[in-house]
Order: sequence, then structure tokens, then C-alpha cells
Amino acid sequence: MKNPDDSNLLEVGRIDRAHGVKGEVIVSLVTDRIERLSEGSKLQTPNGDLTVQTSRPHQHRHLVSFAEIKGRESAEKWRGVTLLAEPIEDPDDESLWVHELIGAEVVDQYGVSHGSVTAVLSNPASDLLELEDGTLVPLTFAVDIQPKILISVVVPAGLFVEAEEEE
Repeated sequence: MKNPDDSNLLEVGRIDRAHGVKGEVIVSLVTDRIERLSEGSKLQTPNGDLTVQTSRPHQHRHLVSFAEIKGRESAEKWRGVTLLAEPIEDPDDESLWVHELIGAEVVDQYGVSHGSVTAVLSNPASDLLELEDGTLVPLTFAVDIQPKILISVVVPAGLFVEAEEEE
């Protein structure tokens, strides 16, 4: 997810709450790049940088100890803080990043523009592109993607009918 302040940083997770008395926190990642929580990793927040000392899986989240957070009282102050990091450049990875889709114009197979992508929603069958008018378009319908510019889609008849009828 793209950081809203237009910097190059990506949102990689969030501190949910304190855990225990030694300053450990529960972190929810919004990335599948678990190395974001490797020992020595640096994460940025609106409250200052954090350095991972230790981390381990805990249910569907992670228990993390940051060098800058000492004790439960300190950990409580970090509740709800967003964790940010630089994009990881991987030349062998052909994955799309959410921030590369946000703002791109969606055009169907007939050349009709349906507006820009405002969000990408996780869905078990296929991630969904949310357009300005609230329309949801499965990412699997995309046939060509020019990051941050244009997403060409081939959609079945009727997907955009309701939006067109309301206009």
C-alpha cells in the first residue's frame, strides 16, 4: 500500500498493541515480504525510525521487539502506528505493487474509460480494483498494465452496465 504523503515509502505493517511487560509489540504485516521484520531491519514511522531486534510468528501476526521500545508503557504509545519502508528492488520479481495500480486509468476492450483506481482490495479469488465510482473490477481482467498510467481490461458484458445506466 502506498504511503499517503507522496514519498517513496510503502506501508508494510502496523503495530497493533503491546504484548507482555518487556516492550514487545504485536505487528500485522500488509506485505508478504516477511524479511521486513528480519533482525536489524529499519522501519520508518511518523513517530521516528524503529530497528527490529527480534521477531517471531504469533498466530496470524508477529511478536516484534524494537530497539527503540523499552517496556510496556513505551510499547503502549506505539499502538496503531503505521510501519513504512523503502520498496524492495528485485529484478527477478515481476509482481505488481499496489502503489503502481493506484491512480491508473482503467480502459475496457472498447476503449471506454471507467475512471481511475482508488484502491486495491484483497479477495481470495482475485484482487479487486476499486474505481472512483465504487465499481470493483477483478485484477484478472487486466490484459495490459502500464504502472500508474493505464490498465487495459477485457470485461464480460454487464460489468459496467449499472454505472452507465445511472449516468
